[in-house]
Amino acid sequence: MEVTHQKIKNEFNYELQSTQAIYKINQRTRVKVWIWCILGGLVILLFLPWTQNIRATGTVTTLYQQQRPQQINAIIPGRIVKWWVKEGDKVKKGDTLVQLVNVKDDYLDPSIVERTGEQIDAKKTKVNAYENKIAATQSQIIAIRSAADLKVSQLQNKMQQLHRKVTSDSAELIAANIDLKQSKDQVDRATEMFKDGVISKFDFERRNATYQKAQAAQTEKLNKLQNTKQDLQITTIEMMQVQQEAADKVFKAQGEIAGSYSDIAANRGDIAKLKIDATNYSIRNNQLYILSPQDGQVIKAMKEGINEIIKDGEMLVEVVPDEITYAVELFVNPMDLTLVNPGQKIRFMFDGFPAIVFSGWPKASYGTFGGEVVAVESNRSDNGKFRVLVKEDNADRKWPTQLKMGAGTVGFALIKDVPIWYELWRQINGFPPDYYVPASKTTKDKEKEK
Repeated sequence: MEVTHQKIKNEFNYELQSTQAIYKINQRTRVKVWIWCILGGLVILLFLPWTQNIRATGTVTTLYQQQRPQQINAIIPGRIVKWWVKEGDKVKKGDTLVQLVNVKDDYLDPSIVERTGEQIDAKKTKVNAYENKIAATQSQIIAIRSAADLKVSQLQNKMQQLHRKVTSDSAELIAANIDLKQSKDQVDRATEMFKDGVISKFDFERRNATYQKAQAAQTEKLNKLQNTKQDLQITTIEMMQVQQEAADKVFKAQGEIAGSYSDIAANRGDIAKLKIDATNYSIRNNQLYILSPQDGQVIKAMKEGINEIIKDGEMLVEVVPDEITYAVELFVNPMDLTLVNPGQKIRFMFDGFPAIVFSGWPKASYGTFGGEVVAVESNRSDNGKFRVLVKEDNADRKWPTQLKMGAGTVGFALIKDVPIWYELWRQINGFPPDYYVPASKTTKDKEKEK
């Protein structure tokens, strides 16, 4: 019995020791020390700096319009007769991409430029003819005026002669009147004397005949003077008629000159229009060959094969330029728009380039690239966000040379360094990041923003 009791006691002591060894009863441990160390570490961690940031997605682009993929459109309608390139080909500036032919009836003549030139020459000949006509008409006007001046000069000389004749005839009339008066006086005295018997009848009749001759002479001189005055009046009228006829001929010739000038102006207008047409035809013929605007790669051929009809303005192919200064376009939410400013630093992850990112510690991240905000658009995009353009940060790591237009990116706009506890408190309460003014801005700019 004692052996059994001792055995039971030994087993109980062994189990008690095993339990104490397993559960470490009555043993001192370092659990509390570790707990306090962890809590202390967490408290210290809460006071470590954290960089607030805004995360946004975007694509690779460029700041310059001429470096973006260029759509090559048909300027005129036509029919494709030959493709000089295929998709993926590298082209130089000025290389022919596509050859077209005209499909409109107005431009089917292959010699339309030469025919238009012939029309221009014909119009020029017509202008020269009108100019010669003007010169001839002007010479005719000079001749008309010269002839009229000569005729008028002759008539003026004749009028001067008639004026002198009028003076002479007037003097003769005056002398005839004097003779008539004397003859009449003599007749009157002879009549008295004949009645008184002083003179004979023969003397009386002789004096009466003398009176009749004087009267006839006076009538003749009067008629002669009146005829001379009438000739003077006729000559004056004739001179006026000559002047009027000359003026009518001159006016008619001047009207012909004016009509010729009008025809010249109309023909010159036609010549100008034909020159415009010839230039347009020449340019149009050159536009039948679609050329590459710059060095690049041909992509997106929208038409297949030949003999396809295209409209003016319709896209044929697209050319991606070789020389591109890459940039990134990011799209930020309207709530975060005020936190992004020109000159602000951005970190990127490009698709296809591995990176390890620590959101709050950008300096500890690996594989990211730096950028600088160039512009923030003031108008909202179709996706409801605002577009931000970012260029390469020259003071940071160089962007990959293997970048392609349209590649995806993820950007982090670095805002402000704050303690981790503050960032946790902001996130829990749903507050936006702190507004941050870049250091590059001057005090005046800050005052303006306030």
